[in-house]
Amino acid sequence: PTQAIEEYQKFLPVIRDGCDAIINITTGAGLGMSMDQRLAAANHFKPEIASMNMGSLNFNISGAAKRGGFQHEWEQPYLEMTTDFILSNTFSQIERAVRELSDHGTRFEFECYDVGHLYNLAHLADRGMIKPPFFVQSIFGILGGIGPEPENLMHMKSTADRLFGQDYHLSILAAGRHQFPFVTMGAILGANVRVGLEDNLYLRRGELAPSNAAQVAKIRHILDELSLPIATPDEARAMLDTKGASNVGF
Repeated sequence: PTQAIEEYQKFLPVIRDGCDAIINITTGAGLGMSMDQRLAAANHFKPEIASMNMGSLNFNISGAAKRGGFQHEWEQPYLEMTTDFILSNTFSQIERAVRELSDHGTRFEFECYDVGHLYNLAHLADRGMIKPPFFVQSIFGILGGIGPEPENLMHMKSTADRLFGQDYHLSILAAGRHQFPFVTMGAILGANVRVGLEDNLYLRRGELAPSNAAQVAKIRHILDELSLPIATPDEARAMLDTKGASNVGF
């Protein structure tokens, strides 16, 4: 994993020129990176949206190390070390990232791995450091965070409703095999959905997904069958109050 500017420069313009999607740049980045490294790409390219983890947590993805089939020498030890790893985002780190990126007009995907992260977000809002609408990505199924049970999804949603009222948009992310059932449940409840190979490598049981696009097409089909509307890029920009694709740095 890298946050090197020259690596991002290889693909950001290609995505920009190929579609009108909102491009979201991570500030979580590779596990164990410094804050300077984590913020480098977002500060340089000034995206419409950047991710923002809303607290520190044990982030254990070591189970994937048992499956084998690695292509690079770094992969297995990278996964195994997470048994003794804390994904750090203290209040000081969050505040630094929010200040720096807000100066560029970047808004945030607030990633909440547990209920306490919603309260951290509410704390920043109460202090006036962030302004609505809040894009809240509720994350389930990472060992160290909240588990992928339907009751937990309902609890996260009801807590966010109480804290943010009409000032937020909820999105659902679930790891591994929970991805499609969980995001579908979230959509039925009125939330947005996230799919992709970062969270889940499969299209269905036993079938590896050939691309992110295949997962997007699948969830699009599910939502269409449920008669749930799909936002266009311009509608999404209006919902999230982004600065627009013409105002990014790439």
